[in-house]
Amino acid sequence: MDDQALKQHLPAAVAARVRSLKLADGRAIAVLDAGGLAPDARDALEASVRDSLARQPGVREVRVALMADRRHRTIIAVGSGKGGVGKSTLTANLAVALARMGRKVGLVDADVYGPSQPTILGNAGQKATAHDGKLVPVASRWGVPVLSMGHLVEAGKALAWRGPMAGSALGQLIDAHWGDAEFILVDLPPGTGDVQLSMLQKHKPAGAVIVSTPQDLALIDARRAMQLFDTGGVPILGLVENMAGYACPHCGEVSDPFGQGGVEEAAGALGLPFLGRIPLTIAIRSAGDEGVPPAAGSGPEAEAFAAIARAMLASLQATRG
Repeated sequence: MDDQALKQHLPAAVAARVRSLKLADGRAIAVLDAGGLAPDARDALEASVRDSLARQPGVREVRVALMADRRHRTIIAVGSGKGGVGKSTLTANLAVALARMGRKVGLVDADVYGPSQPTILGNAGQKATAHDGKLVPVASRWGVPVLSMGHLVEAGKALAWRGPMAGSALGQLIDAHWGDAEFILVDLPPGTGDVQLSMLQKHKPAGAVIVSTPQDLALIDARRAMQLFDTGGVPILGLVENMAGYACPHCGEVSDPFGQGGVEEAAGALGLPFLGRIPLTIAIRSAGDEGVPPAAGSGPEAEAFAAIARAMLASLQATRG
């Protein structure tokens, strides 16, 4: 039996994933494309090939190699120059907004010292598992699988890690079983430290989103984050202004405790897209504490995140020509 005849004995869906199939001296060697498959689907694919080939005349041994093509996966970093500007809230809600648009998206909480995504996405207390030496993301109610140090270590436990250890942890979170996710959003820690440098060197994003409050000090720090990405050759997809205005729940009057318009003005001066602004509301703060992202619901907060997600996708497409 020749190689082509051997391939015809495989199920059609399996045969479509065959990169090469050789039969020599009774040994069948199959190389399969397992890109985009979850761990259980990879196991099922391998078992199907082994079973089908082992039953063919002249086959004494079956060897299967699974290849995962990651080129389809787009990593988008969400960064800021300082903490407390709502970066984690933005990342989680962008992911949920993309999922509601029908996009396959996963989320990496790269703030290894202060992870918050398990709380924001409502799966705190769940533990990540491993398969074939790689982590399996933790599911959330919102259709966004997520991996965080909060899913790996005991809640409230302090991590006394040096920089290289944090960079290694990032690699394990990104190189996980993300299944058919087309986007991986990475919630970076604030600043421009070891985790950011490790990402640029080993897991270069397709683009970065920068979030800042309108005040001058936050914008100065945000520019440092942009300079880091620019130096690493990562396109800035745009800037987001958070905590743009506070509407009093009693009288409805809007005030701007952090200023207004500073991020949009900075984006214009730098020639970068302005993706949108998020208001300072009790609803967004409460939702984050309760594990119910506003983007999963309706109303002005949900639409604000959805509009930013659409603008981000348009900017990403523009960078790709």
